Amino acid sequence: MNEDKYLPYASLLMRLALAFTLLSAVADRLGFWGAPGDKNVAWGEWSNYVEHMQTLVPFVSRSIASKLATVVTLLQIAFTFMFLTNLKIRWAAIGTGILFCLFALAMVNAYGIKAPLDSSVFVGIAASFLLASVPIYKWTLGGIKKRTVYRPY
Repeated sequence: MNEDKYLPYASLLMRLALAFTLLSAVADRLGFWGAPGDKNVAWGEWSNYVEHMQTLVPFVSRSIASKLATVVTLLQIAFTFMFLTNLKIRWAAIGTGILFCLFALAMVNAYGIKAPLDSSVFVGIAASFLLASVPIYKWTLGGIKKRTVYRPY
């Protein structure tokens, strides 16, 4: 029996899910999902996201919170690009996992444990690190070249 026959499909789906999760968050803070206050819109504009960042990291000034928001957004765009273009998937997955860990810690500190649970941040952490542990990414140019099958047992 081949226990790992679904691994290439699962890793592809995890990669796409993480990419579109990151992209959706960026689109929300840039106003692509709608205006602030619209249904299913968390921020709706950049200034609301900076305020949210200030809430998550209350010990920094507004200018530093704005810089942090920019860095986080650029990282999310970079990781999305890496996932979608098959570029250094393992590094993107590790970076995404670390970013989600930082979000979880900040959310627990600012809002309590329920906020990251409701936002599925822990699921994002698990998916990121699980994706990083996949030995061969079959749906990439490097993975297509490899003819070996990973047998962990």
